[in-house]
Amino acid sequence: MNEYKNMSREDFMNFFRDDEKLNELTTDDRFEIFETILIGSSDFTKKLLDEILSDYNVDNLEVIEIDNGKK
Repeated sequence: MNEYKNMSREDFMNFFRDDEKLNELTTDDRFEIFETILIGSSDFTKKLLDEILSDYNVDNLEVIEIDNGKK
């Protein structure tokens, strides 16, 4: 059960880049990873969110950047 403790970064990235292995993950697994993988608030940028929306062909949402409380 604790085999993951012996997983190297390289092992993890190989898993992550393997479409067949990723397809073994459930939708809930994928949500959990997506919601927790970033380190903190500084990781969230307009550019990143725009890229994610574009990658997933989400055209009904728009990200607006606010600088010091001003749009």
